[in-house]
Amino acid sequence: MRVFGIDPGCERTGYGCVETDGSHHRIVVWGAIRSPALASFPDKLLLIHSRLTGILDECRPDSAAIVEAGVPVFEYTPAEIKRAVVGYGRAEKPQVQQMVKLLLGLAEVPSPYDAADALAVAICHVHAQRPARAVGGGTPARSKATSWRHYRPLR
Repeated sequence: MRVFGIDPGCERTGYGCVETDGSHHRIVVWGAIRSPALASFPDKLLLIHSRLTGILDECRPDSAAIVEAGVPVFEYTPAEIKRAVVGYGRAEKPQVQQMVKLLLGLAEVPSPYDAADALAVAICHVHAQRPARAVGGGTPARSKATSWRHYRPLR
């Protein structure tokens, strides 16, 4: 499965695509789209849209977190992303970068922060899509939650 993550911003938008089997992640592409500082807001949005559309066409993800591209779209709060990647919802940006580096087997931490954050969004989505397991039996839980926001423990 390929997941495309986006960390939106009008000056710099981070992006990252991760391919995974659910437990092993491999980076496909990552980076940041920088908008000219003096460009008008509509021009910045057009540039970001054009670049993301091209990158999404190349990556062909199964899902994306944050941006619409003809694939299912999911949203996560910063705390949800940090909990999924680092294990702590108040983790600092360098901690997120380091865990993304470790999870993807990269030689260096991804930079700028926006790109690392986008990869963290994709990894968070992968973790959120794993089917829950019932204690003891190893069978899937009956919950229909599609994100952590909708999670309710089984009773």
